[in-house]
Amino acid sequence: MKRLISKKLVIPVLALTLLFVGSSFKSDFFEIAKQIEIFTTLFKELNMNYVDETNPAELMDSAIKNMLDELDPYTRFLNEQDVEAYKINNAGEYSGIGAMVRSYESKLVIVEPYKDYPADKAGLKAGDEIIKIGDIKVSDFDDNASELLKGANNTSVNVTFVRQGETKTATLKREGVDVDAVPFYDMIDDKTGYIVLSRFNRKASSQTKSAIQDLKGKGAERLILDLRGNPGGLLSEAVNITNLFVPKGELIVTTKSKVKKFNQEYKTKNAPEDLDIPLVVLVNGRSASASEIVSGGLQDLDRAVVMGARSFGKGLVQRPLKLTYGTQLKVTISRYYTPSGRCIQSLDYWNRDEEGKAVKNSNFKEFTTRNGRKVQDGGGVMPDVQIASLKSNSLIDALQRNSIVFDFATDFYYDHSYASVDDFEFSDSDFDAFKAFARTQNFSFQTETEELLEESINSDEHLLGPEVQEKYKDLLLAVNKGKISALETFRGEIQKNIEDEIVKRYFYREGLYKYYLTHDDAILAAKELLGDNAKYRSILK
Repeated sequence: MKRLISKKLVIPVLALTLLFVGSSFKSDFFEIAKQIEIFTTLFKELNMNYVDETNPAELMDSAIKNMLDELDPYTRFLNEQDVEAYKINNAGEYSGIGAMVRSYESKLVIVEPYKDYPADKAGLKAGDEIIKIGDIKVSDFDDNASELLKGANNTSVNVTFVRQGETKTATLKREGVDVDAVPFYDMIDDKTGYIVLSRFNRKASSQTKSAIQDLKGKGAERLILDLRGNPGGLLSEAVNITNLFVPKGELIVTTKSKVKKFNQEYKTKNAPEDLDIPLVVLVNGRSASASEIVSGGLQDLDRAVVMGARSFGKGLVQRPLKLTYGTQLKVTISRYYTPSGRCIQSLDYWNRDEEGKAVKNSNFKEFTTRNGRKVQDGGGVMPDVQIASLKSNSLIDALQRNSIVFDFATDFYYDHSYASVDDFEFSDSDFDAFKAFARTQNFSFQTETEELLEESINSDEHLLGPEVQEKYKDLLLAVNKGKISALETFRGEIQKNIEDEIVKRYFYREGLYKYYLTHDDAILAAKELLGDNAKYRSILK
């Protein structure tokens, strides 16, 4: 009830924080002052007179978050804890248990324990469900319970968790966790180096540069830079990494905003590491933000061949603005444009459909690279060479969103064993087992066809006779059965996700990257392309 009231009464106020920092503040001073006064009196009267006891902090938090939801998913209010998490993400180091954790209402699930860190040392595995931290039940904790796992170095925390239906306990000793921007690099063959860049924190450019130097020292004459799954980070580091391959003074990205001081051009400032080494950049649908600045910039400048699947399409720049009491507003301040002038933003958050969902850009404009190649805006960075197994669709997204792949990998881990990553092989019978598992999970996702059919049934029910109604229902049932058939249709894409999840369980992320060197479609295709210099050059020209 409280949540409903806070949405109805408090949302209309709330341009106050955003508008204070915008140029519109001067021209709309009276309107802003008026709305602040209305909000202040409303908030006071609500908390004083509401029939039940209210929590002012929760009401305000709900009001702010609901207001910001009307804008874009990147403009967020950061409380004190969020501010610390934001700093940690950019710095690349923190103190905790060393594991990726997913939060649910009644539990925390270990998604990935990092090798040789506290969670791993204590024997926690991916799929373990933490139900109690110290004396606090996760289900009783109102905020994100994962915060309870953090703490000072050398302090201990007791956890109670459920594994495969059995309740267990463990004591973890917290320690400093270094989050590498480059978690892995190696030689694929005697001439091809491979670098994984997983995030754009303050270590990104220095670690990438060191990796390049080390690989060249081992004989690398061509490079693969893997940005798949990289969600982005610091814009300055994106420019610095691009600078490793292009000359000083090159324009990499331009930001445009209604606030003049946020209109900037970002050019390279340093001498490059290597202007000539052949380079392939790998991207997929989870490569976003700074990843798209690097891949889009190198593509526009014809400095690298981009391979993989269309990137996420985040063409927006955020900046943290300090508020009172240690809080911040991470606000979208501008759009960014690649060297050719492209804005690769995929979703239009300012023109929504009838359900309030952001509209996907479909009218693409053409731009040209330095060599005159045609590229498009509005839908992420489109690779020069597409890799089928990296593409996603609503089925694959639903399998991930409903944890079908994750849960199958958990069961698979406890039913199989492998001595080394070289022994692992996902067989036809294993994929059949996955399909059988998926059938039992009743995972939910709705295709566009289903949405249209249900809409027709609901809106025309008074016009259609019972026979037509039954036909519609039969068709819906057929569509639902087709989803299971689609598991085989998209086997290549689905199996890659399964293999990635399973290999991490046995051999950690380092083992997964080693597995990639001999099994990953994109890496093998990139290695083949780099081995054919004429073909590589023909793509860029």
